[in-house]
Amino acid sequence: MTHPKPIVLAFSGGLDTSFCIPWLIERGWAVHTVFADTGGVDAEERAYIEARAAELGAASHVTVDGGPAIWDGFVKPFVMAGEGYQGQYPLLVSDRYLIVDAALKRAAELGTRAIAHGCTGMGNDQVRFDLAVKAAGDYEIVAPIREIQKEHTQTRAYEQAYLEARGFEVRAKQKSYTINENLLGLTMSGGEIDRWEAPGEGARGWCAPRAEWPAQPLRVTLTFREGEAVALDGQPMAGAALLARLNGLFAKYGVGRGLYTGDTTIGLKGRIIFEAPGLAALLAGHRALEEAVLTKQQNRFKPEVARKWVELVYEGFYNDPLKADLEAFLRSSQACVNGEVVLESQGGRVDAVAVRSPHLLHAEGATYAQSADWGVAEAEGFIRLYGMSSTLWAEINRRE
Repeated sequence: MTHPKPIVLAFSGGLDTSFCIPWLIERGWAVHTVFADTGGVDAEERAYIEARAAELGAASHVTVDGGPAIWDGFVKPFVMAGEGYQGQYPLLVSDRYLIVDAALKRAAELGTRAIAHGCTGMGNDQVRFDLAVKAAGDYEIVAPIREIQKEHTQTRAYEQAYLEARGFEVRAKQKSYTINENLLGLTMSGGEIDRWEAPGEGARGWCAPRAEWPAQPLRVTLTFREGEAVALDGQPMAGAALLARLNGLFAKYGVGRGLYTGDTTIGLKGRIIFEAPGLAALLAGHRALEEAVLTKQQNRFKPEVARKWVELVYEGFYNDPLKADLEAFLRSSQACVNGEVVLESQGGRVDAVAVRSPHLLHAEGATYAQSADWGVAEAEGFIRLYGMSSTLWAEINRRE
């Protein structure tokens, strides 16, 4: 009798990865599931995911705490970069790279070089998973959802029917939307979102609707040290705990929610709802501090580096050496990004209303548009020299 071959499945308990377990078992695999808890679930949900894996027939299940790794591996450089993909999307599925690391570690423990994931053949995650695995060595990658797409176009309906035919229930929300949650935030797609229609009442995750925003404004103080948030309201906190706390605080005020259409790695347009209240707060505070302490040239050039870093992470090149090169620049740029920023929200947005830093680039004798320690003649001379090229062109080429 042939023993089933071990394979490690990156498992979330959602529709796609739930489908993968019986599908792989029926093809001769012993499925060992790994859930990398990157902060989007509570204890009840973690217990559900573990029970779901067992119910579906997993040979073993492991839950890994991914909070510290996602802070160090993604949040720190992302906030230092300060740019979303195409100026909007805050890369909320970047935990995929950390999930791959957890799956590879489990595969080493089991002595197998077979890895499975629940990515479709129509999205970006397959690129992120596959490239991250390939960068680690010679592994067999099995992607059940891609396989069924060779024969079925309505994959979610097929997955649901497949599971229900074998006696496994499917959660109501999983029938309507594809939902991803982690410490970074939440994304939703599917249903009316994919059809470019107005999202329905069910298309909401963490962020409270306007009718539920508190009447009193929210104010918090973030402390940054070399570009990294290290304390909230004067209380030192580990990064993952700090972000989780910001998520809870600012979600009540509807901060960080967006409806975004972007250019995906595979060339299709992708439309999603995203909710990232904590990251929105971190980005607002960090940007306000940078604006006050970096030079004009740093503030001009740094976004170019940031955009390239974001593209690499979004498109699956997390392990490309260029990413490490860019991060070296980003870290160098943060030497003076130290201080405190007061954030305020009255609902729907977050603003940095006060900045304190020993590195503020504030001249003692001058305030923009108010006072100066130079004379009128100096100002006029500067304007003349500063505009010399354009003025000269106009004089020579002015039409009579």
